[in-house]
Amino acid sequence: MVKLLISDPIAEEGIEKLEGAGFELDHKYDLSAEELEGEIGKYEGIVVRSATKLRAPILEAADKLQIIVRAGVGLDNIDLDRADELGIEVQNTPAASSNSVAELALGHMFSLARQIPRGTASLKEQKWIKSDLHGTELSGKTLGVIGAGRIGSLVAEKGTALGMEAVAYDKFVDESPVEGVDMVDLSHLLENSDYVTLHIPFVESEGATIAEPELKKMKDSAYLINCARGGVVDEEALKRALNNDWIAGAALDVFKEEPPEDEELLSFENLSLTPHVGASTAEAQRRVGTGAADKLIYFFDKEE
Repeated sequence: MVKLLISDPIAEEGIEKLEGAGFELDHKYDLSAEELEGEIGKYEGIVVRSATKLRAPILEAADKLQIIVRAGVGLDNIDLDRADELGIEVQNTPAASSNSVAELALGHMFSLARQIPRGTASLKEQKWIKSDLHGTELSGKTLGVIGAGRIGSLVAEKGTALGMEAVAYDKFVDESPVEGVDMVDLSHLLENSDYVTLHIPFVESEGATIAEPELKKMKDSAYLINCARGGVVDEEALKRALNNDWIAGAALDVFKEEPPEDEELLSFENLSLTPHVGASTAEAQRRVGTGAADKLIYFFDKEE
C-alpha cells in the first residue's frame, strides 16, 4: 500500500478520494523542518500547501519519495532543482484557484473605487463621513493586466464584462488569449491604465516587477492591485508612491514577508488589504483538494 503524508490540510473531498483509492494517509501538520526531515523517509508521496517548505536537506532524507503534489499554484516552497536531481516528480494544481483569485482582484478594485475599507472603519468608529467618500465607477476605466495566464485572462474577461477596457502585458505572450484585449508593452500599460493588476510569479533573481520607475509612470489617479506574489511589488517604493501621491491607492493580498510587520505600509487609508486569501474560498479549496488527489491517483496508477 502506498503511504502518503498530508503535511498541510486539504479539503475533505480530496481526502475521501485518496482513501477511496486505497492510499494509506498520515496527517501531520505544522512539523518543524527537523521533524519533517525525520519523518519524510517513510512516504512515497507527499501533499503540501504553502506552509510546508521542502528544501534540499528534507528532500535528501526522502528515500522512498516519488512525488510531491503542491495543492495550489506556487512552487517557491519546494527546491525544484534538488527534487529533479533526486528523480522526485513535482506537480501542482494551477487552475483550481484561478477564478477565486481573479474574483478577489476584482473585489479589491471595487473596494478601492468605492473606498469600502475607509467607510467600514469610519462606521465602526461611529463616524458618518458620507460626504468624504466620493467614488468612481469601474465601467469605462482602463484595466491593465500584467500576466496573461489563467488568472490574468479571467480578470480581463470579468473586467470587460463590467464595461472596462482591458489591455495586457506578458513578456512570454505575444497574442492575446482574450478576445478584445490588446497586448501592449509595459510602459504603455502603466501610462494608460486606471487599474493595474498583477498576475505573475516572483523571480528572486529579477526582483520586483513594479518598483519606483514603474510607479512613477502610472497615472496619479490610478490604482495598483497585487494578488500574485509578495516581492512582485517593491513595498518601499509603494510607500513612497502613496506618501507622494504618485498613484491614488493600492490593494495587496500578498506581501514580501507574511504576516507583514511594516506598520507604515499597513496604515494607509487608500490601501485595501487582505491576508493572502486569494484561494481561500470553499469552491477553490474543493477543487484544490480533489485536484491534488487526482494527480496522485493518476501517478501511482501509471506506475503500476
